[in-house]
Amino acid sequence: MPILGQNQYGKAENRVVRITRDGATHHIKDLNVSVSLSGDMDEVHLSGSNANVLPTDTTKNTVYAFAKEHGIESAEQFGIHLARHFVTSQPAIHRVRIRIEEYSWERIEHSGKGAHSFVRSGQETRLAQITYDGSAWEVVSGLKDLTLMNSTDSEFWGYVKDKYTTLPEAHDRILATDVSGRWRFNWTDDEAPMPVWDESYAQVKQHMLQAFAETYSLSLQQTLYAMGARIIDHRSEIDEVRFSLPNKHHFLVDLAPFGLKNDNEVYFAADRPYGLIEATVLRDGVEARIPADLTNL
Repeated sequence: MPILGQNQYGKAENRVVRITRDGATHHIKDLNVSVSLSGDMDEVHLSGSNANVLPTDTTKNTVYAFAKEHGIESAEQFGIHLARHFVTSQPAIHRVRIRIEEYSWERIEHSGKGAHSFVRSGQETRLAQITYDGSAWEVVSGLKDLTLMNSTDSEFWGYVKDKYTTLPEAHDRILATDVSGRWRFNWTDDEAPMPVWDESYAQVKQHMLQAFAETYSLSLQQTLYAMGARIIDHRSEIDEVRFSLPNKHHFLVDLAPFGLKNDNEVYFAADRPYGLIEATVLRDGVEARIPADLTNL
């Protein structure tokens, strides 16, 4: 006999741009918001009854209405407003998950009047996931597509070699990656002080960059751990960090056929295949909750 298992529904990828007009100076928040609801939803699957179903069109409308009513202070705060609303306003909804991508814009400085011109910032996409069940919160922030490179201070040697190994040892190489990272906050209770979300994000990113730049790397694994450990050491509001780091290989080009010596100057940037290094760094005594596969987060 078939039995209905876990289920959820909602409106995915609601694109909302909120302009805050402070006189002639404008501010932009540009989000992609996905709402997922779960609770007493068996009958809509088993009998087709929509008695407990809040239409996904309503969740879309709520996103836009809340952008007006509450503004968008941060991706995390906006997600918290939405999650609290859906759980507390609908008896059949017991758990909400809000996923948000935030796209950054930088102000264009110019000699004209007003401060309302922007250029899309291409560094990374900011991420947030907020989950609420009516009593406890889980907030996971992160980023993706942050491209980093060290042009030296990286080696890779002393590894296992078998009959299929052809990779030469490297004592001075380029280390490059596209960072995909998530970090989980230890704030779970409305009674506790809430983190300052934008400040926390900026500080986490800065520690990540500093660790990448300051670590003399013998492996991308070592660099990954240094990045996560620095965040845990410096940000008390965070208990868990997970990274997925592709190794963006740069291979020295053989210029000998042209009578030229390549003294670590000319490289071929390979896009695939690539090494993929993934790991979690935890505060001592804390259990991991971020999924090993970040594509499922």
